[in-house]
Amino acid sequence: MKENIKILIVDDDATMVDACTQILEREKFQVKSASNGEEGLRLFMEEIFHAVLLDLKMPGLDGTTVLKKMKKAYPEIPIIIITGYGSIESAVEAVKAGAFDYLPKPFTPAELRGTLEKALKVREMVLENIYLRSEIESSVKFEMVLGKSKSMEMLAQLVKKVAPTDSTILITGESGTGKEVLAREIHRLSNRAKAPFVVVDCGALVESLFESELFGHTRGSFTGAYDTKHGRFEIADGGTVFLDEVGSIGLNIQAKLLRVIQEKEITRVGSSTPIKIDVRIIAATNENLEKKVREGTFREDLYYRLSIIPITIPPLRERKEDIPFLIDYFVKKFSSKMKKKITKVSEQVLNALMEYDWPGNIRELENTIERAVVLSKGDVIEIENLVCLGMSLKGGETPDIYPSFPLKTLEHIEMEYIKKVMESSGWKKSKAARILGVDRKTLWAKLKKYNLGSKS
Repeated sequence: MKENIKILIVDDDATMVDACTQILEREKFQVKSASNGEEGLRLFMEEIFHAVLLDLKMPGLDGTTVLKKMKKAYPEIPIIIITGYGSIESAVEAVKAGAFDYLPKPFTPAELRGTLEKALKVREMVLENIYLRSEIESSVKFEMVLGKSKSMEMLAQLVKKVAPTDSTILITGESGTGKEVLAREIHRLSNRAKAPFVVVDCGALVESLFESELFGHTRGSFTGAYDTKHGRFEIADGGTVFLDEVGSIGLNIQAKLLRVIQEKEITRVGSSTPIKIDVRIIAATNENLEKKVREGTFREDLYYRLSIIPITIPPLRERKEDIPFLIDYFVKKFSSKMKKKITKVSEQVLNALMEYDWPGNIRELENTIERAVVLSKGDVIEIENLVCLGMSLKGGETPDIYPSFPLKTLEHIEMEYIKKVMESSGWKKSKAARILGVDRKTLWAKLKKYNLGSKS
């Protein structure tokens, strides 16, 4: 969308500025200009530009100095040098110093458009690299596996209907039900599929840095802001922002998020210039937002803005008919991954897994099957492969702590095993959660469920 792309021209030649402006405005770019280096640098620092056309030979602050200052402040913004034939050598040196390319005067409109298009693509690639790094950090563990139940068939139909739209979606469901995976599936089926899908874990961000993480900040805007930072919304431009655990956002950020949704623009911390963005928002929570609205901890207007299309993922215990399908899927997945020839689970294992309530939902089931595949020595997963859930205690040994397993439910085995792991980890919850292969929220829920909150 070229109307949202801003170009800065810095040149003391009024004729050249006017010619470039006309060419670019015909292409629907937004254009601003400065007649000297000082003014150009001031505009550059005050506003956000996608590219710069910079003359080297200007009175006062010369183009080379301006180039170095611009690249230090915003290294990702491409700068195209415009220069006379007598200054080609200087232009080449400028490219070595960080300029994207140079255009010798006189140049044609086609040459200007072509060089600028290339420069903007490079900027997109830089932002995409930032996005890919964030993707690696926030990669999910399991794929979109729906199941055969009536509720999941209805969910699949709803996803197909809403994915092609740009409507804001609120996904609700317990931890481990696959909210992020569903959001990714919606993005994959949308018209934005080729653009970034950027995850914001609202529950993991420190309140003081939340605004910077979402909207970015300018260099020097606060202590520790040594470089300009692109916010998640800017990185996701053209794509989708996924706000996980959106109920964790404080009221102050809620107000700013509401403005982003309404105005479709953000403002970096330390800047007063709004940046137009084109993103779709998908939010998710395992909390009751309506209750938080009644309690005054979540804005009612933001809640209605986020929940244009509400989607609820039912917990696994409410769709147990999906469990055999999921077991089969995960057995095949991990058998292939570990180069084993496991074909199925025994009848005893299936009955035990069907009986269990799965408080950790699909994530917990996937972890359980993965451990069982690791432990299995034959082509069928047997009940003993579930005994210790594939975990090791102190010394790296896996003792037989459940010799009477057939007389116990899987739930009772889990309680005993969690207790053993808590004891072996010195009752350190973070360490225990890592050993068990679950997140801290799931561990907290299980400790509460089994009344294992203390050493006693």
